Amino acid sequence: MKLGRKRKEAWSKVDRQKLYTVDEACALLKPASFAKFEETVDLAVRLGVNPRHADQMVRGAIVLPHGIGKSKRVLVFAKGEKAAEAEQAGADFVGADDLVKKVQEGFMDFDTVVATPDMMGQVGRLGRVLGPRGLMPNPKVGTVTMDVAKAVKEAKAGKIEFRVEKAGIVHVPVGKKSFEVPKLADNVRSLIGALLKAKPSTAKGTYVKSVTLSTTMGPGIKVDPTSIEVEA
Repeated sequence: MKLGRKRKEAWSKVDRQKLYTVDEACALLKPASFAKFEETVDLAVRLGVNPRHADQMVRGAIVLPHGIGKSKRVLVFAKGEKAAEAEQAGADFVGADDLVKKVQEGFMDFDTVVATPDMMGQVGRLGRVLGPRGLMPNPKVGTVTMDVAKAVKEAKAGKIEFRVEKAGIVHVPVGKKSFEVPKLADNVRSLIGALLKAKPSTAKGTYVKSVTLSTTMGPGIKVDPTSIEVEA
């Protein structure tokens, strides 16, 4: 791939062979970036698990201490009193059968879906639509719950879900390029801490194999997994 002058100049600031500390990596993100738009900062963690085995699946959710720099649009499937609670908590879209039908017809203008348990019979019909996009409500990450107000507030505060992919990698956004270095570092450590807590008891050998930080258009900056596990 041919690199432009600005990209070459930015990427030259990163030693691709070096393992950086979290703070060093976060401090390098801006100098190693050349894009003019507000890039997202992504974290990629390769874990020593085999997600094909159900007992080695790693998934969960966490409210990052400094959010991700984006206000999420939250859709809630609920009725009556619970629908009113969701609206008061700041949900963008609230409804029951009417909302299920709307999503079936193609409405997808939302980032997070919450549902009360009694709605899952109807919401289950949306599996083919919501599942591939990672939007299907799940009790394991707190999106199937009677406490809809809490779920909505957490989503608005920057709650993110993580799930290990087939290759054993977890990809998650941890902020924006404009974030101050200490805030980005806090978010990274919190996410790693959540991954460590979610470690399956059946996982053997090295659990956190590699950690890489990058902006949307920037190079991958390798973080020392040993140091970050100790910090987290």
